[in-house]
Amino acid sequence: MEVKLPTFNSVFSIDCVIFGFEAGELKILLIERNEEPYKDWLALPGYIVEQDESIDDAAERILYELTGLRDLHMQQFHTFGEVNRHPQGRVITVAYYALIRINGQKELKPVTQYAKSAFWHPVNDLPKLAFDHSEIFQTGFNKIRRRLNYQPIAFELLPEKFTLTQLQSLYEAVLNKKLDKRNFRKKMLSYGFLKELDEKQKGVSYRAAKLYKFDRRKYSKIFQNELNLD
Repeated sequence: MEVKLPTFNSVFSIDCVIFGFEAGELKILLIERNEEPYKDWLALPGYIVEQDESIDDAAERILYELTGLRDLHMQQFHTFGEVNRHPQGRVITVAYYALIRINGQKELKPVTQYAKSAFWHPVNDLPKLAFDHSEIFQTGFNKIRRRLNYQPIAFELLPEKFTLTQLQSLYEAVLNKKLDKRNFRKKMLSYGFLKELDEKQKGVSYRAAKLYKFDRRKYSKIFQNELNLD
């Protein structure tokens, strides 16, 4: 006799925590919601996973539909499963994060009616977000702060060619503290993975600074310890 097993009804969603760096500020990608609940609220780009798609495929689709961005390298970093997270029922969220260079990104434009707009917002001036998105953001922010000490993620946010001042500004924005200029530069240059270029800044009103590039191959060869910036 065939035994009929019960069907499970689970609802999963994706929320994307996308960081960028521009004009000395660390920024987060937000949308303005266009549906209830939390209509007109600011939120992380996120939506429900369809029954016939994988979690990773859903993350790519949802980010594209809500912001217009494609082909980002996103990584899962946490699952949020508290019972009362959503007013319509039990929703389990898989959160992804990515770090991208804002310069050169095409205009942000939702391609679905679920979002009115998408835009970059400074992380140091965030309002309260829809659902538990403030908690999701903070969890992602803490994740990149920890990674900054043992992986070269800073260079995913900077232009390909950058100044040491830009590099220090990024570290200070992520760590939320001032760093001694002389010590920071001395330590960064001593590691050996910054390549000094025979170029300087262009189009600036002040004295142009030297430009550098990140040498990923040299980093992989020589660097296995944490970046101690204290």
